[in-house]
Amino acid sequence: MAEDLGYFGPGSVTWRVLMDPAAGIGGIRALFLQALHPRAMAGVHEHSDFSSDFWPRLQRTAQYVTTVGFGTRVQADAAAARVRAVHRRVRGVDPVTGGPYAATDPDLLRWVHVTEVSSFLDAVGRGGLELTGAQADQFLLEQVRAAELVGLADVPTDRAALARYFEQVRPELCASPVARRAALRLVVPPLSLRTELTTPARPAWTVVAGLAFSLLPRWARRLYSLPGLPTTDLTATVALRGLRATALRVPERWRHGPIVHQALERARSAS
Repeated sequence: MAEDLGYFGPGSVTWRVLMDPAAGIGGIRALFLQALHPRAMAGVHEHSDFSSDFWPRLQRTAQYVTTVGFGTRVQADAAAARVRAVHRRVRGVDPVTGGPYAATDPDLLRWVHVTEVSSFLDAVGRGGLELTGAQADQFLLEQVRAAELVGLADVPTDRAALARYFEQVRPELCASPVARRAALRLVVPPLSLRTELTTPARPAWTVVAGLAFSLLPRWARRLYSLPGLPTTDLTATVALRGLRATALRVPERWRHGPIVHQALERARSAS
């Protein structure tokens, strides 16, 4: 039986992007960006507990992205089915706009998808991964499959369409009190007293989250009333390149989790 290399595989731009150390920073950047959509944020706020569920939720999100990117098709399909089942239960009324929301709403699914893929591209590009414009567009085209897995069609398939999408959606965005609380929770997440006292987790996370926030587009930082100095973009890029260079010195077997290692082993077996 041929090896199941998933929906993307070792020759894809998706593997290159998601295996890059800077992609993790991009994932956190996406969370800051997602919080700016009131209806999308209402679903998260009213159906999650950031105090008790912060780390498990973050882990589930990372696990899902990794499974879709590197898992077998069977694994990716099963993960997507679980997400769609959860989405069907998430609905309500947004307290900011007064409008209804549902996690199955294509507009909200599209917002989450676009913020993720654009953040991954921005982070790995600024971190130093060499991608041509055609390869960046190919990544967006490949990610159409990831969108389809959660029941979404009609997503940007190149950088021009990505830019047009953000221009269209920006009038709907705002840093509501809920968004600001979510952003603050991202910067200052809950940690046990033991972790606080015996590990460098708090300062390390603060650096990572601060860097992810600095990578936001200027218009997004302005919505948060934290536009930064004119040198913020350059400083963030330099810092990200340094962090990525350090991460790349770590042996590959320690940089990736089991799902990625299993995917690499399947790729070696298939070659």
